[in-house]
Amino acid sequence: MGQSSVQGEEASGGTTAPPGGAKTRDSGGTPGQGVAAPRDGRRKRGVGAEAQAGRAQARAGKAGARASGTARPDTAQAEAGNAQALTGAPRAGTPRAGAATAEASSEAQTGKAAANTSSKAQTSKAAAEASSKAQAGKAAANTSSKAQRRLVKAKAGNAQEQADKPDARPGTARDHVDKAQAAPGEGGRAGKGGRAGPPGAGGGGGGGDGKPQRGRKRRILRWSATVLSVLILGTAAAGYLYYQHLNGNLETDDLNLGEHRAPEPTPNSAGQTPLNILLIGSDARDSKENRKLGGAKDTFGGPPLADVQMLLHLSADRSNMSVISMPRDTLLTIPKCTDPDDGKVYKETGPRMMTNESLGRGGPGCTVATWEKLTNIHINHFMMVDFAGVVSMADAIGGVPVCVDKNIHSRTSAGKGSGLKLEKGTTKIKGEQALQWLRTRYGFEDGSDIARAKAQHMYMNSLVRTLRENTGLTSPNQLRKLAENATRALKVDPGLGTVMKLYGLGNELKKVSPERTTMTTMPFEYSGSRVVPKPGDAEQLFRLVRDDIALDGKDERKPAKEKLSDDPAAPDDRIALQVRNGTRTATEPPVSRRASDVAELLAEKGFKQAAPDPASALTEARTVVRYPSLELEGDAQRVAKSLGLPLSAVKKSTDVSGITLVVGSDWREGAKPKKAKKADDRTPESADALNGSESKACMKVDPNFTW
Repeated sequence: MGQSSVQGEEASGGTTAPPGGAKTRDSGGTPGQGVAAPRDGRRKRGVGAEAQAGRAQARAGKAGARASGTARPDTAQAEAGNAQALTGAPRAGTPRAGAATAEASSEAQTGKAAANTSSKAQTSKAAAEASSKAQAGKAAANTSSKAQRRLVKAKAGNAQEQADKPDARPGTARDHVDKAQAAPGEGGRAGKGGRAGPPGAGGGGGGGDGKPQRGRKRRILRWSATVLSVLILGTAAAGYLYYQHLNGNLETDDLNLGEHRAPEPTPNSAGQTPLNILLIGSDARDSKENRKLGGAKDTFGGPPLADVQMLLHLSADRSNMSVISMPRDTLLTIPKCTDPDDGKVYKETGPRMMTNESLGRGGPGCTVATWEKLTNIHINHFMMVDFAGVVSMADAIGGVPVCVDKNIHSRTSAGKGSGLKLEKGTTKIKGEQALQWLRTRYGFEDGSDIARAKAQHMYMNSLVRTLRENTGLTSPNQLRKLAENATRALKVDPGLGTVMKLYGLGNELKKVSPERTTMTTMPFEYSGSRVVPKPGDAEQLFRLVRDDIALDGKDERKPAKEKLSDDPAAPDDRIALQVRNGTRTATEPPVSRRASDVAELLAEKGFKQAAPDPASALTEARTVVRYPSLELEGDAQRVAKSLGLPLSAVKKSTDVSGITLVVGSDWREGAKPKKAKKADDRTPESADALNGSESKACMKVDPNFTW
């Protein structure tokens, strides 16, 4: 192809020069012709389409240059749209072609003006570039109108593509204008720091050596994010499966197998309620491991016994915790219970049944019912563990420190005893040795079950301190082992039947410091070789827990203000009222027909709808009037006033369906309840209280069991 006299087109106001430095005007004519634009604006018909195509190409190149970083992507897209719209250029000879020729002439004149300002210092490299552009221009002129439209459309698409790229590097305005001047058929644009491709090749890269380095980094980041997402989802799935596995380890049983429940406590002024949990240690020999640990072959296959019973009370405001142990030899009445598995009904016993036998009468739910009947404390949950469970949990914790004041070996000449053997001082015990400590009677103090309860309190206090300090529980493997062993060891009520519920309970318990934790034993007195609740003291301890009074004496309790109800009371003869017998105590049976006698007394006072409740007797220390909803509060207060009871004896409760008067042990006889004495909120000395912060407490050893 011959050299053109016109070297190229300046698409954005730059200069072009022919070989030898001669300047000429490009009027949009065929390359090789130095045709000047007519002064009157008219143009030859043969040059209009070419000029229009050239202008479209220049705008497409300019749009691509802007897309490489000097113009915003949306502006570049608009330029590309303009260029693509020009592919429908008018044919030569039409009025629109004349207008296009006028535009091309104007742009050529602008190019000449810019060329006149060009420096003489332009090098031969610039001339060669101009020659290449001129050849490209001639090739464009020789193509058909249809081919021109396809070419311009392709150029516009390239500009659109570059505008959409997020990794185009910014450059100076001059760099991008120069790079945008490549004519159709020439190599693509060179990005900042990259190389332009050869004629006919694709565009140069946006980075060094024309490679999209930034785009590669983004792809790597996207790939990494994808892999991380897969790992997170996989870990979450594995965690969920393990969570379900731990849930599957837990055994559950019904909470209460009795016919009646103790009333729920009244929320405090902040709407908080206390939490009561019964901890049960079973001596079941129902597995090979439990038989090995428990011994006593004559008991294999027999009903389990609740040899450890502790009521854990967490205060409503979570500031303190109290624990009451009941000796396993305590004689009391076990209520009627129904086995949830086979439906077998166990009738209520007499008053001299040992409390540990309650577990064999349908399960832990009967032990819960026995505690509620005796104490009138509403129990929210139970947790039960057997011999093997104690061993596995003690191993998982890593050991609990205990102390004895002399060397001890719990073994009689007849072979009885737990086998515990320790040196004087403090020893960290775990596994089977921890179980021996919890079961030891022979060798501790007087060898009674009471001494064993004291040793259990020391172990529990030390366990709480150990767990709070996280001693030995610093690795994920140790925590996993504890979770695995704990869920396998425990039997709980449905209210604690998932790992999340146990975790929530643990968080509640952690709120209490050892300094505000108090361990006690139910006050008792001996009845032969067994024990019974001590009159007065036992009920005093139960009342403190019922009323959510801290056993450490550190509560700052303000007397509740009595407030009359806004709801007016109905006439006395229209108040429906049930009367229940609550005269049973921990040491005395209920007064016969007491509910009927009080109902008759109320009828004489004008409460014609008073009627006795034939249900079995309850345990209530003080006479109380309960009501289920606010619209009955006024009626309940009216009943209390007629009996000389303070308004504090009127309590809202969801355990009753209507106004219910419970005749307490303070009204075992006479026409009115005994006037309440000033409340004594001290913990009885006979409860043998032990504070949880006493880390130096040691068990006293019987000299006959030293070595």
